[in-house]
Amino acid sequence: MAKQKFAYIARDSAGKDVKGQVEAENEAEANNKLKAQNLIVTGLKRLDIKPGGFLSLGAVARKATVGELALFTRQMATMIGAGIPLLEAFEILSEQTMDTNKGFGLGLQECADMVRGGTELSEAMTRFPRIFPDIYINMIKAGEASGQLDIILDRLADFLEANESLKREIKSAMTYPVISLVLVLGITAYLLVFVVPKFESMFKSLNAKLPGVTVFVLDCSYFLQNQWWVVIGLGIAGYIGYKLAMTNRDFRRMKDTVMLKAPVFGPLGQKVAISRFARTLSTLLASGVPLLAALEIVASTAGNAVLEDTLLETRDTVKRGESITAHLQKAWVFPPMVVRMIGIGEKSGALEQLLSKISDFYDEQIHATVKALTSLIEPIMLGVMGGIVGTIVVAIFYPILELQKTLS
Repeated sequence: MAKQKFAYIARDSAGKDVKGQVEAENEAEANNKLKAQNLIVTGLKRLDIKPGGFLSLGAVARKATVGELALFTRQMATMIGAGIPLLEAFEILSEQTMDTNKGFGLGLQECADMVRGGTELSEAMTRFPRIFPDIYINMIKAGEASGQLDIILDRLADFLEANESLKREIKSAMTYPVISLVLVLGITAYLLVFVVPKFESMFKSLNAKLPGVTVFVLDCSYFLQNQWWVVIGLGIAGYIGYKLAMTNRDFRRMKDTVMLKAPVFGPLGQKVAISRFARTLSTLLASGVPLLAALEIVASTAGNAVLEDTLLETRDTVKRGESITAHLQKAWVFPPMVVRMIGIGEKSGALEQLLSKISDFYDEQIHATVKALTSLIEPIMLGVMGGIVGTIVVAIFYPILELQKTLS
């Protein structure tokens, strides 16, 4: 088979992001080559060389959302548990998925073809990192080794559904403040651009002495009418700058530290991070994945640079023969209660069960915190909207009222 080029994004042993290209016959071989270089692969894409000599990505991306993967996993677990052969289940689900997500369906078909050719399922899945994340592949590998693939798939479906449910809850809680903020900005812009200028001409014709608040609002109106491109330019520049800065690990660590220590939203972010850590590690350990490999996978899927660094350092201490809590108790991101429960679980041999209890406890805490924040944000946003609109109304009508007093 001819060699193909793959573009990759990975993390080296120092935790730094690296990018590059590697030649291999398939994605599985490319993954193995990169792992041999002590790189943790976070993204891998095949590059096709067109006749013109330019590199371009394939026409149909093999990828799936977490919700789609969770549904597929649940259906696979049910079908295999009912005695349907693995390949037949894959073919049924790939045809069914083709209507909603062609890339996902094609990926499943290609995966089934590789399994039919004698490739192990977990190895075939490594070819599609945008469909099957590392945690998924490692758990499938554990299921193949133990002969309990249907049980592992059930656990995976539970894990993915719980993560998706938590994500939906957070998004739902943030919908109201985001919509409110957009409305506030929209109403403010409308008043400044279309309403305030009509009064400005009247004030000029009367040569009235204007109070400071009115002058400020008129200046804002003038700026927004004549320098709107500066506002848009600053917004675009800020977005691009943020995206570029997020490619720097030190910036990500600083941003995540600030977010975790921020008032109101910081504690929520910490609870979400700990819940995700506990659920992921519990699921991996219960599925038979070794502790060191599990810690590495959890670190790569943490979604938080502070937590990722802490878990990688914990993995190193465990590798040296120390307990998990030896490093966790020094990390400020883990509350003492969590560290003690992990220590008890480690000593009693029931670590995965205690981690599951930690995850359930923090899920309840997250639900209560989100509910409280939603109740708190509503009056705050109404107050902000009332303050802005009220300031503009006062700025416009106060000079008029003062003028009427002088005339009378």
